[in-house]
Amino acid sequence: MSDAVSITRDLVRCPSVTPADAGALGVLEGLLKAAGFDVHRVTFSEPGTADIDNLYARIGNSVPHITFAGHTDVVPPGDESAWTLGAFSGEVKDGYLYGRGAVDMKGGIACSVAAVLQYLGDHDGKPNGSISFLITGDEEDVSINGTVKLLKWCAERGEKFDHCVLGEPSNVEVLGDMIKIGRRGSQSGTLIVDGVQGHVAYPHRASNPVPDISRLIVALSDEPLDHGSAQFQASNLEFTTVDVGNTAGNVIPGQARAKFNIRYNDNHTQESLRQLVDARLVKACGNRIRAHIDWQPSNSNVFVTQPGPFTDLAVAAIEEVTGRKPELSTSGGTSDARFISSYCPVIEFGLVGQTMHQIDERTPVADLEKLTKVYRGVLDRYFG
Repeated sequence: MSDAVSITRDLVRCPSVTPADAGALGVLEGLLKAAGFDVHRVTFSEPGTADIDNLYARIGNSVPHITFAGHTDVVPPGDESAWTLGAFSGEVKDGYLYGRGAVDMKGGIACSVAAVLQYLGDHDGKPNGSISFLITGDEEDVSINGTVKLLKWCAERGEKFDHCVLGEPSNVEVLGDMIKIGRRGSQSGTLIVDGVQGHVAYPHRASNPVPDISRLIVALSDEPLDHGSAQFQASNLEFTTVDVGNTAGNVIPGQARAKFNIRYNDNHTQESLRQLVDARLVKACGNRIRAHIDWQPSNSNVFVTQPGPFTDLAVAAIEEVTGRKPELSTSGGTSDARFISSYCPVIEFGLVGQTMHQIDERTPVADLEKLTKVYRGVLDRYFG
């Protein structure tokens, strides 16, 4: 069956906890092949990480080319005995479909597939352009062998995308309240302060890094990185752990470390952000404190899809179905849209995210039906 509820049910019943596929991509492969899509299953590998199976499917060979993106992997279910209907049941009760991934984001994928199949059924099986699907299996983990490599694989084959809809659960309270048109970047680091280890009874023979790292944490946290931009809220630097690795109560430690993460907007690049924070650290250290930052590699760059015809047609489709004009937002964490944005404009619109990653993750059946209509409205306007 090709309706959104049936597809969601079949996907949820595949326990595809990252990195396992558990048959989820096979469900999509069968539906898309039957509809005439050219379907590819591609496995990517990286030393030290699990192999990940991915799917790329396309129908049509002309422009414009719209792609629907998503991930079939899910987070672990937690205590499965606490679930009302089973973590991977896909069952419907009181108007809700239950199961891990129902919201994040098998439901969104199911709605896009159902909408595309409906559209093709009404247009003799051929789009007035091209439609494709980019589906990965590692978004909930390290995101190394999934979308980023699948996009590169597509580019090497000559595939070009004009626009993308990513079905992440973008709505906050009710379907139709928010489209994500961008995300802040993410950069992590560790502040390291070097001291001199010694006995607490002889502090003059040691140099205690604990008071120093406290001062530096305050110095780096207190001064704003910026005051926001036209599309983004202000960047923020948050310390998350402080550790001296010291189990002895009578020893001054020789080093202190503090981990932090920065969510940054389009006032910065990764390089300019690092330079800014490094400069502030040098100033705060003065001539006495010895400290530096160990910056971690990051593939989470800031991006934004500027409002225009593509966002306008999405808003119109959402308003027609839900009666709501969605906010164009850049809030929230990261998603695979950060990779897609390097290849084409991308927006995120999916289900309501209130129960994602929770026990009894669930979505209203009515929302699955409405989201399918929204995606169908996007297709009608896109190829109209």
